[in-house]
Amino acid sequence: MHDIRCPHCDKAFKVDETGYADIVKQVRDHEFDSQLEERLRLAEREKQDAIELVKSQTLRQAQTDSAAKDAQVQALQAEIAAAALEQQLAVSQAVNAVEKKYDAVSNQLQSAALEKKLSEQALKDKYETQIKDRDDAIDRLKDLKARLSTKMLGETLEQHCETAFNQIRATAFPKAYFEKDNDAQSGSKGDFIFRDFDDNKTEIVSIMFEMKNEADTTATKKRNEDFLKELDKDRTAKACEYAILISLLETDSELYNGGIVDVSHRYPKMYVVRPQFFIPIITLLRNASLNALTYKSELALVRAQTVDVTNFENDLESFKSAFAKNYDLASRKFQTAIDEIDKSIDHLQKTKDALLGTDRNLRLANNKAQEVTIKKLTRNNATMSEKFKDSKP
Repeated sequence: MHDIRCPHCDKAFKVDETGYADIVKQVRDHEFDSQLEERLRLAEREKQDAIELVKSQTLRQAQTDSAAKDAQVQALQAEIAAAALEQQLAVSQAVNAVEKKYDAVSNQLQSAALEKKLSEQALKDKYETQIKDRDDAIDRLKDLKARLSTKMLGETLEQHCETAFNQIRATAFPKAYFEKDNDAQSGSKGDFIFRDFDDNKTEIVSIMFEMKNEADTTATKKRNEDFLKELDKDRTAKACEYAILISLLETDSELYNGGIVDVSHRYPKMYVVRPQFFIPIITLLRNASLNALTYKSELALVRAQTVDVTNFENDLESFKSAFAKNYDLASRKFQTAIDEIDKSIDHLQKTKDALLGTDRNLRLANNKAQEVTIKKLTRNNATMSEKFKDSKP
């Protein structure tokens, strides 16, 4: 048994071994808990002190590190500011240099463009003047050829021939008769009859004329051959020495376009001519007959005087040969003149085409020049492209 005294009332009481063991255990547990709690408090306090110490040390270290970093940042910021200022200055200088170069190039391009434009305008004006001159020349030659090869505009072929004859009647044929054939007693008639006389009213030459024209739109085309027989009949009926067909038929015929065509192998003393040979054929036949009339008069006189006419006949044959030769030469020269006119027209047309081709090339060159830009000029230059990009606002 064990005696146990109460610490509060100082009263003693007895407990057995089991009870005593429980009480001791309780006391021990209480003390252990108290000690443990005390130690925990001490550990907690030490922990808090250590934390506070670490915090303080960390704060101080952080403050120290922050001050050092602030110094480094300020130094780096100063370096950055200095580098930025230096870079800005370098960029400004580079941009100024590029702008000056750009201005110089722009001024050169403007000057070149202005000079090119003025040069092109002057060249264009020159070519236009040359083209106009050649157009005028072509028009004059075409007009000349038209007047040589066709009837006058607005006139019939008969009116054209009558007008052409009346224009020279007073000077070239003052004693001639040239009028419409209005006598149809034989069943037909020609268009005009020409008769010329000398001072003694002796007939020098007489010609029956037939005029034939045909529009390009005529469905059935006629031939010169179709009118020769009737013309010979009219010549005989009206007692004319010659028969002449003035024709615009068969416009593509080289034979009839060549000049005066002698068809006496078909019908005696007959010719087919284009309108431009109307006056020349009258002149040739009148002059030939005038000379023949002189020879005939001389022949009559010689015969009257019983003079040998052999030499006269030879002279007459010589005259005929000379006349034929002169006629052939005149015909060829006239055709040569027509050919030369055609060549001149063709040459002037080629010159005009060449000038127009030059004008087209100038326009193409001008279009290409207008397409030149700074972007294209700096396309393969990365440095200049970057500078121009940076220089833009």
